[in-house]
Amino acid sequence: MFAAVDLGSNSFRLHIGEPAGGRMHIVRTARDPIRLAAGLDKDNMLTEAAMRSAVRSLEGFRAILDEYTLDAVRVVATNTLRVARNAELLLPQLEHAIGYSVEVISGEEEGRLIYMGVARAIDKPDERRLVVDIGGGSTEVIAAIGPDINLVESFGIGTHPQTAAFFADGRITPQRFDAAVTEARARFEDAAGLYQAQGWDAAYGSSGTMRAINEVISKNSIGDGRMSQASLHALRDILLELGHVDAFNMPGIKKERVPVMVGGLTVLIGVMQELGIQQLTAINAGLRLGVLSDLELRANRRDRRDAAIRACMRRFGVDSQRALRTASIASTLYEKLNPSDAQHYLCWSAMLHEVGLQISMTGSHKHGAYIVEHADLPGFTTREQRLMSCLVLGQKGNLRKIRDALADPDVAKAVLALRMAVVFMHARADEDLLGLGLRMQTRLRTRLDSARIELDLPAGLLAKHPTLGPWLQKEEGAWGEIGIPFQARAG
Repeated sequence: MFAAVDLGSNSFRLHIGEPAGGRMHIVRTARDPIRLAAGLDKDNMLTEAAMRSAVRSLEGFRAILDEYTLDAVRVVATNTLRVARNAELLLPQLEHAIGYSVEVISGEEEGRLIYMGVARAIDKPDERRLVVDIGGGSTEVIAAIGPDINLVESFGIGTHPQTAAFFADGRITPQRFDAAVTEARARFEDAAGLYQAQGWDAAYGSSGTMRAINEVISKNSIGDGRMSQASLHALRDILLELGHVDAFNMPGIKKERVPVMVGGLTVLIGVMQELGIQQLTAINAGLRLGVLSDLELRANRRDRRDAAIRACMRRFGVDSQRALRTASIASTLYEKLNPSDAQHYLCWSAMLHEVGLQISMTGSHKHGAYIVEHADLPGFTTREQRLMSCLVLGQKGNLRKIRDALADPDVAKAVLALRMAVVFMHARADEDLLGLGLRMQTRLRTRLDSARIELDLPAGLLAKHPTLGPWLQKEEGAWGEIGIPFQARAG
């Protein structure tokens, strides 16, 4: 059983799902419409009141999660926490409140997870489809065929900024509405040709706002009763005739959600006009189902992140054999250091440690670190990519540049394991390591104070690989610069 928590700009939502018979059965849901995006001030700083509201919401979600025996829980945050300048202050509070790590995912990763949820719900493996998800702070548009995504983009426009910019006082006029639609069209116009070139057999709307608009249209027989351009303009005409959000009182939507619907409608009309979408089908699937599906894949050892690493290696011409050997050595050495954390990130970092060679031989670790941190790696969070970037940067050279990260003993052990793996690869000594010993000793397992590194080399290794000695002397100097003695002993 898995749980997905979505910290959206309009609402925080929770799904608990259990896979069975090839489907994900939702056994519990929860929603808290906290309107986090409304808590951003003009400087993109979340107010204290907004942060307190977010923490209280996750405390409530934690009580729900505690009722179930869960195999995995994933908490993802979207646009508002991507843009909030003080998000780093809030994240530890949110993690403490819910008891799990909070991942701020990129817009592209959000789009991919949304599509995973949609594809899971539609049993048409060969369908060419377009998916549009209008959220509180951003809009994701995905073009795909069956399970395979061809194009995914996140556009910085959503229901909240549209409502706040054009309908803050609730008044709806033709001038305001048309200006809002024009603003939306401008956000999508540069990408329109790319999506039109993909083509689609069907187009879907996956967000709560889409479903709300669809409910209003269908329950009130507006236009042709479907989410077509004609129906959306008919709904627009009704809103203009009423003139104010408070005057809208039709079945299908709660009064407090009408302002969100109005902002979302302007985005929906804009994207449909610009991309040439004649009709959308609202679907009750998206980000949370995608997160649950991703957790199920990981549980079955089909992690999307492995595919992302392989794709990045191909893109930058990484020698896969060298990468695999380096990862194998690093993994073996890491286990000798008795870490408390898993070694996935070390293995992935080792696979990518030479991505910077396409830019520079001598500065490859610096370029590689930048690539790993900023590349589009499906399945990875910003935090995960920063960790791997740190490991790639620390693979050689001075260690002062990552001194702060080394305060975590497991990170220090991962850096040591990767550096040693790279040294043995460079010295071509990686096939002669039977009997090698490696220790990082500390007085306290949680600190590196008084740490000491001891490397025991197999007999004859230095004589067989003469360049290994100079490499180890460099390591002694690098670790010594940050106050950690490094001693290599030959057998």
